[in-house]
Amino acid sequence: MAGLADLGRFSEPALHILISLAAGPKHGYAMQDDIGALTGARPGPGTLYGAIRRLEEHAYIEALPEQERRKPYRLTDAGRAALGVELQRMRSLAATGLRRLAVA
Repeated sequence: MAGLADLGRFSEPALHILISLAAGPKHGYAMQDDIGALTGARPGPGTLYGAIRRLEEHAYIEALPEQERRKPYRLTDAGRAALGVELQRMRSLAATGLRRLAVA
């Protein structure tokens, strides 16, 4: 499993969506609010739905039946695994960066 590296420059919005969905299914507007609370920047609809499309293409998320004209999404097993790999990669990178700061 390669994490989100295969998404290239689109990996940050995808990461935010996967983190949001790790707490449970959400529709787009709820994801925007959650991501805004997590990062301090609410993604626009173009960014959000472009990343959702790419995540669906990779089978990292899947749409659920519409509820009151809203389309919720949830993580798949593959998405949960990719998120875990990516977060572990980031943890390792952050630890290395912090060690290097300590000796500088």
